[in-house]
Amino acid sequence: MFALRVWRSSSHLITLGSRAVPVNIRTKARARVRCCSSSSSTAAATPSPIVPPGTSDRRRRSSSSTSDRDSIRAIRLKKVEELRSKGYEPYAYKWDRSHTASQLQEIYSNLANGEECKEVSVSIAGRNVARRAFGKLAFLTIRDDSGTIQLYCEKESLAEDQFEQLKTFVDVGDILGASGSIKRTEKGELSVYVKYFEILTKSLVPLPDKYHGLTDIDKRYRQRYVDMIANPEVADVFRIRAKIVSEIRKTMESLGFIEVETPVLQGAAGGADARPFVTYHNSLGRDLYLRIATELHLKRMLVGGLEKVFEIGRIFRNEGISTRHNPEFTTIEMYEAYSDYQSMMNMAEEIVTRCALVVHGKLNIDYQGTEISLKRPWRKETMHNLVKEATGVDFNEFGNNVEDAKEVAKGILGMRSEDTDNILAQTCPSVGHVLNEVFETIVEPNLIQPTFVLDYPVEISPLAKPHRRYAGLTERFELFICGREIANAFSELTDPMDQRNRFEEQIKQHNKKRAALVTGSKSAEGKREIDDCSYEVSLDEDFLTSLEYGMPPASGMGLGIDRLVMLLTNSASIRDVIAFPILKIQPQVSS
Repeated sequence: MFALRVWRSSSHLITLGSRAVPVNIRTKARARVRCCSSSSSTAAATPSPIVPPGTSDRRRRSSSSTSDRDSIRAIRLKKVEELRSKGYEPYAYKWDRSHTASQLQEIYSNLANGEECKEVSVSIAGRNVARRAFGKLAFLTIRDDSGTIQLYCEKESLAEDQFEQLKTFVDVGDILGASGSIKRTEKGELSVYVKYFEILTKSLVPLPDKYHGLTDIDKRYRQRYVDMIANPEVADVFRIRAKIVSEIRKTMESLGFIEVETPVLQGAAGGADARPFVTYHNSLGRDLYLRIATELHLKRMLVGGLEKVFEIGRIFRNEGISTRHNPEFTTIEMYEAYSDYQSMMNMAEEIVTRCALVVHGKLNIDYQGTEISLKRPWRKETMHNLVKEATGVDFNEFGNNVEDAKEVAKGILGMRSEDTDNILAQTCPSVGHVLNEVFETIVEPNLIQPTFVLDYPVEISPLAKPHRRYAGLTERFELFICGREIANAFSELTDPMDQRNRFEEQIKQHNKKRAALVTGSKSAEGKREIDDCSYEVSLDEDFLTSLEYGMPPASGMGLGIDRLVMLLTNSASIRDVIAFPILKIQPQVSS
């Protein structure tokens, strides 16, 4: 009786989450079998949790408290000991299974209610997520990677004392292996009619219960494995992510690109304006940086003679965390010799539309309640025209008069405090920087449908080729969808002396900004700005040397895979599409 009470207290159904995923990508077997031998066995009902009469919501909530959790863990540890004392190993080496749950559901989809296929024997394995018992009958729901199926356990059909073992030792959360015939109950539930089962892995801690599930957002990210058990659709996001990465790779290879690998640890952090993570190599006695971009090494490959290269890899930036930003994230960067940024616009459209078709089978998708059309061609407009369209101000008219540009920008942005004046002074040393500040604040959030923003100021584009027609601009675009940057591309700068001058100017501006911040605002925000600019920026002399050997005319693009996955899985936060995002240290609760 004690064992039965324990079983009841720790055997709740786990919650299925509500977050929608666009497609079901689980594999299903195509063969169908119809069996004709009927069975008059008792029908099973849909599994539901065991809840003792009178259990209140308060008590259900308290069942997940630390003390109850520790009590359940202690009881389950005793079960492990008892199983071993009886000669059973609760942590198996393997289990030979013949089918997945979805394969059985597909193959026997035509099996009529009450029918049993006595002549077949199947073997299944998965996590027990629900159970019910009625005297000499027990029903368990097993979930594997493909879906769920019911185990129909009848005392007379199980070998020796297995039914008692099931009642005494099996808990929700245990991973089981079971074999037997196939039947459909009178109420229509396809089931494995169990003849034999084993506990393959004994779970020691209880899963979230049906009524409250795993709803703590921080805990979902911190314990993703529990999130995936409690909310099975979460795993679908990562299946879709894998399909997107695979489709990107197929697209690149079909267009003749070669995938290469470049260093994660680098002597100089280059290819972007971002704060790097710094580490120290003991044997070499030097600081190294986790890469903030793959760009400069991929361009070295162009110098070496490879004409179409790409890399899918992790990037690390020691900056803020938000729903759009994680300190480590995944990009694809690609470079193609003898092409310009117009070629990369076609490439961006090709990659995104192919991925959308693989995931959704269509180019009209929903993102957070907004319909997005990915049908080509996408809108193309210059940064200057978009800002003028939104504000009525043509920043071309300011020429190099940065002070007048700042005064107008303050009015547009509603920035009148001393601190905000300082922000413009410290972060906008040129008209191009002011234009970009207005664009990012006013225009960018409203670029919902796919839009290529073209021809950025040279001051904010140190690696892009000067525009062939418009002085002070570069041949650069960024792709925005749903108000978020998805891709960034250039006609690549190949003049080694121009590149050196721009790098030196970038270092000069970085040091100037850092000095201004130190002597400027003393607010908490200002101190954070100082910290963000505290790193050193240095010339990558080896990259400049490679350009002096000669790099062919080329275009390049970086595309954020995490943000693309967010778009195609309807995920609001980047943390939903990264399996193990970086989080703050969890505060310790004092006793």
